[in-house]
Amino acid sequence: MVEAYILVQTELGKAAEVATAAAELPGVSTAEDVTGPYDVIVRAEAPDVDQLGRMVVSAVQAIPGITRTLTCPIVNL
Repeated sequence: MVEAYILVQTELGKAAEVATAAAELPGVSTAEDVTGPYDVIVRAEAPDVDQLGRMVVSAVQAIPGITRTLTCPIVNL
């Protein structure tokens, strides 16, 4: 299982809507509004890196109001 944080920038005033929509996606465990350079942080999981990438491109980035994402896979050192 691969887990990642997806840092999301949104259009002005869209963070709450984006977080709500992201939280409903399969594979997303949490989606929260934050302050700082990103507007929403999503924690997601998938069976492998390829499926995680497909989820980000086909589901997360398709949410209206998202302008940019940065996917940060979680590593266990």
